Amino acid sequence: MVEAFRTPDELLEGLPDFPFPSEYRTLDGLRLAHLDVGEGPPVVFFHGEPTWSFLWRKVIVPVRDAGFRCIAPDLPGFGRSDKPVELDWYSYDRHVASVAPLLEQLDLRDATLVVHDWGGPIGLRLAVEHPERITRIVVLDTGLFTGHQTMSETWMAFRDFVERTVDVPVGLLVRRACRRDPGDEVIAGYDAPYPNAASKAGARAFPLMLPLSPEMPGAESGRRVLEALRGDERPKLILWADSDPVLSLETGRKFAAALGTDVAHVIGDAGHFLQEDAGEEIGRLIADWLR
Repeated sequence: MVEAFRTPDELLEGLPDFPFPSEYRTLDGLRLAHLDVGEGPPVVFFHGEPTWSFLWRKVIVPVRDAGFRCIAPDLPGFGRSDKPVELDWYSYDRHVASVAPLLEQLDLRDATLVVHDWGGPIGLRLAVEHPERITRIVVLDTGLFTGHQTMSETWMAFRDFVERTVDVPVGLLVRRACRRDPGDEVIAGYDAPYPNAASKAGARAFPLMLPLSPEMPGAESGRRVLEALRGDERPKLILWADSDPVLSLETGRKFAAALGTDVAHVIGDAGHFLQEDAGEEIGRLIADWLR
């Protein structure tokens, strides 16, 4: 049995602009949460590090209102999902395996994936491994990591900080990677699922999971997914922030080229968490593209 922390529900009540109830499923003894709102063709939103489905709240509304069903899982270790407390529990393979059953349980067909940050490697691998369910892909400030990629000094400093910090300041990390301060109430929403150090193992583990050499776990899978997507003809929409301190616009353009396309829209005056800086704009762009 996996030792895991479950955030008390009362800590996650009354969050700003986040009226969405969660649905729950059980996998390997863990209670895993996801949002499921609206009706129509499915759009699945994958968050990354150190966020949760709260990140997508401003993006979901225009997409839902345009006639789409919006689904946003909280990965194990994040948000309303249970949080294994041991760093060694977390891996690329395990997170892909934790989300794949959701596609089947909801019997999603003709789905659009929207991915950001670590949601990119996870969601894009699902797109490669489940092409019968996923027909369109939207990419925001992410990448596929093969161990050959060059990471910025900003990211390496972030990794070193997380590695030596047991009680990771989740909200502060989000605040520093936004172009504009989201405000104390929103930052409290990012902190809410993590009331103690034990609940933050996932937030610590994800940066350490990223392969920095081809021999590290996850590198071969990243290479395989990247190669599969090079010739993939499914429609792709690439949105990228103009001021991402972690994954620059130049990096975004190189990644788009590797996927056989271009950055369709540069989101102005936005940082790595562009959903905070321009969530409604991003939602409208996705909805317009899908229509």
